[in-house]
Amino acid sequence: MPRNGTRCRSTRCRKRREVRASRTEPVERLKQALYPRLLPIARNWWARLGRPAPWPDSLDEWLRMCHDAGQTKSTAILLRYGEKDWDALHRDLYGDLVFPLQVVINLNEPGVDHTGGEFLLLEQRPRAQSRGTATLLPHGHGYVFTTRDRPVRSARGWSAAPVRHGVSAIRSGERHTLALVFHDAA
Repeated sequence: MPRNGTRCRSTRCRKRREVRASRTEPVERLKQALYPRLLPIARNWWARLGRPAPWPDSLDEWLRMCHDAGQTKSTAILLRYGEKDWDALHRDLYGDLVFPLQVVINLNEPGVDHTGGEFLLLEQRPRAQSRGTATLLPHGHGYVFTTRDRPVRSARGWSAAPVRHGVSAIRSGERHTLALVFHDAA
């Protein structure tokens, strides 16, 4: 991806500016604090879907597994969106090892620092129309969402509903967020 964060897929492009947050101490402490709280949810989801849950009890152990699989790049990202910037619907899948939950934290005051920039989720529901949601996160708030898919109750038990996320166009100002993904990239 070019440094300005533009990624083209045929005629659709997403534009944002990103800086890898690397392994700074505050970001790592936050990930270390969140992982044990998200882990039971992840394991519950995989149990409902009849999948083995590969995630160990500690984030350090999980990241070692990622590194052993060639996924060694930190995935914490500081995102900056300016006027008319947006992010296409996508999934943050950076290799074969994926943690099913991630967190985005809003670093600005919506309506003061920027307008627009709603966090978007699109869930593809089995045998039904896709469902979209738009959320404006308050300053300092985090939002936990699925990296790939989530379990939904169906007539036959549980099935996986694929989910993609993105950001609506910024109408004015700048929007900054911290994205925390709990698996490293290849």
